[in-house]
Amino acid sequence: MSASAAIRSAKNVLRKEIKKRVAMLSEQEKEKQSKIVVEKLLKLPQIQNSQRVCLYLNMSDEVKTVSLLKSILDLKKECFVPQYIGPVMKMVKLESFEDYENFPMTKWKIKQPADDDLREDALNTGGLDVVVMPGLGFTKAGARLGRGKGYYDTYLEKCAQAGYQPFTVALAFTEQICDTVPTDTNDVPIDLVLYPSEES
Repeated sequence: MSASAAIRSAKNVLRKEIKKRVAMLSEQEKEKQSKIVVEKLLKLPQIQNSQRVCLYLNMSDEVKTVSLLKSILDLKKECFVPQYIGPVMKMVKLESFEDYENFPMTKWKIKQPADDDLREDALNTGGLDVVVMPGLGFTKAGARLGRGKGYYDTYLEKCAQAGYQPFTVALAFTEQICDTVPTDTNDVPIDLVLYPSEES
């Protein structure tokens, strides 16, 4: 088995393990942990000093971001959300909370701008100050295990190519924190991983 195949295999084993751990969490527990993590995020100077923030719209096994979306908009910051068209992810501008509520629902049970919904693209209009990222597993030091599609790693590479270096922060349930995460050269480390169990 080649080194890259071994890493892929190790990632898949860990993905299954983490999905099992998160599946054991009740909705109340997910809400509770999400609230703690979002409060930590809003206290960060990188968020307070930012103008342009992008955040993921959560799936059922991810830290919930709807309250965060409201807070970012209430703080009068420019808010960007993912738009996935085939293998490509863009970050596009969200105008208001009502705008978000009107998004169609995808097969992943998350709201998203429709494919033909043409919006301001963050990379064409000044980049991003902060990218709030999802993932399946993380180490405290910032290694990230995604879902295997490479959307965020590719996007961060595009940011770098366009001359932008956003601050990256991942939101995690305690059950998603691992001692180690298998990574390869395409995996971009995260600047900060926030999770509930450590004292803020």
